[in-house]
Amino acid sequence: MSVTRITVLTVPDCPNAPIARERITAALDGREAELELVEVQDEAEAARRGMTGSPTVLIDGVDAFAVPGAPPSVSCRLYRDEEGRAAGAPSVEALRKALAGAKECCDDDLLDPIGRAGRGRRAPVERGLRAVHQAVLRHFATTGSAPSTSDLEAVAAEAGRIAHDVLAELDAEDFLALDAEGRVRAAYPFSAVETPHRVKLGNGVEAWSMCAIDALGIAAMLDQDIRVTSSDPVSGHPVTVSFTSVTARWEPEGAVVFVGRRPGRGPAADVCCDALNFFADRSTAETWARRHPDVPGRIISQAEAVAIATQTFGPLLAED
Repeated sequence: MSVTRITVLTVPDCPNAPIARERITAALDGREAELELVEVQDEAEAARRGMTGSPTVLIDGVDAFAVPGAPPSVSCRLYRDEEGRAAGAPSVEALRKALAGAKECCDDDLLDPIGRAGRGRRAPVERGLRAVHQAVLRHFATTGSAPSTSDLEAVAAEAGRIAHDVLAELDAEDFLALDAEGRVRAAYPFSAVETPHRVKLGNGVEAWSMCAIDALGIAAMLDQDIRVTSSDPVSGHPVTVSFTSVTARWEPEGAVVFVGRRPGRGPAADVCCDALNFFADRSTAETWARRHPDVPGRIISQAEAVAIATQTFGPLLAED
């Protein structure tokens, strides 16, 4: 079983950060977990990390107490306990319930391909991997299509390598996916081939995205306003998400995301991307789940979907 990762996002000197940490320790009751306190300096970083007030508690990268539509913020955050009283940190009981839900999810490893078993999707600096990976992503962002090997030779050469070898290593580690001819077919969050998820970037470029979570992560990764256009795979009803100044507007308002993965191991492009979709409402997501009993998964809220996407893809183009 994966060790639960708990991240407390807080502004510097937040008086409620120590309280949150103490209550998390009490809620864990000896259960093994990785606990990290991260100080957030401004709203741009808050948006990138999925923070909607200090302190924000992320369990395995997801805001355990997300409020739909809450904007990124470095202001104080209030929580309600079991009696409805306001407090500066979640109660021990609320944290226990959130951790129990995280354990159930982690047991299924539903989001494991997305986060590469907790290792994240930011390629390491060594051997030119990050430089080439970022070059691939930037090419998608400026053209809407995948780069050729020749487009990447100069970047790979700076690390004393050839692009073909670097791409093969990135493929082996599932930072991207190559086709049988060695061409880039996916560089999460982008797809080189048509998918149900179309993204119009703030610079006017349009591109395909691999899945619902990937599409939602592009705004944070590029720090651009974007518009995601997709459709409910059950009803065919259009679903759009527009990011303006890091605030997401969903149409229809009741839209949700289903996250799942197919049995077996393999790259995210093969085992989970077609099982992470937008739905116009919860009922159609439940219908899809019943029709696909072979695909374990769960329905998540808009806020949770954006938080997962931001946590996963926000750091990919950050400077070293």
